Amino acid sequence: MKIASLALNIVLAIAVIYLYVIHFSGGGDNSTPAADSALSSTAAGTMPRIAYVNSDTLLENYAFFQTKREELEQRAEDLQKEYENRARGLQNEISNFQQNAGTMTMNQARAVEEDLRKKQQNLMQYQQNLSGQLMEEEGKVNDDLYERVSNFLEDYGKNKDFKLVLTYTKNSGVLYADDSLDITQQVVEGLNQEYSGAPTTEVPADSTATE
Repeated sequence: MKIASLALNIVLAIAVIYLYVIHFSGGGDNSTPAADSALSSTAAGTMPRIAYVNSDTLLENYAFFQTKREELEQRAEDLQKEYENRARGLQNEISNFQQNAGTMTMNQARAVEEDLRKKQQNLMQYQQNLSGQLMEEEGKVNDDLYERVSNFLEDYGKNKDFKLVLTYTKNSGVLYADDSLDITQQVVEGLNQEYSGAPTTEVPADSTATE
């Protein structure tokens, strides 16, 4: 029997989505100076700055994710070994019972069978608990990853005056994206610098995406 496998990619596909639409922010009045300005700019032919991040590339190169993935894989391996040790112990008890059942009275045999049945049930519950622990730890990593990426992109988007940053990956629904809008490399470098504690290097806004 196996512990439930890692399922990181299920959640991480949405971990790099960041929507920074500043001209839609405001109070109860939908007609704000910021919105009017954005509409005027669009009408004049100046489109809002948009960029995208390739989530597959980000996950392959983000040191934080790589470290956490290795830790989770090691954790899953340790839990699997722990479960297998208990399962082998129970199997040995069952084998011993089968070998010695002929020397037991009926009541003794029934008592041992009942005890083994309970141990089997406990082992199944233990396996479910281990799977739950692994899923909980994966969830914490996913939450941490989302917070790190979204917080970084919030600051990055403001500094570079992006109005929209999307995630782009296979089967994401985006059929085409121009390479000039790709800021994956800059984001990966910034995230890794932030994770390592190194000072971030400012990238000129004009080098990341077209207007």
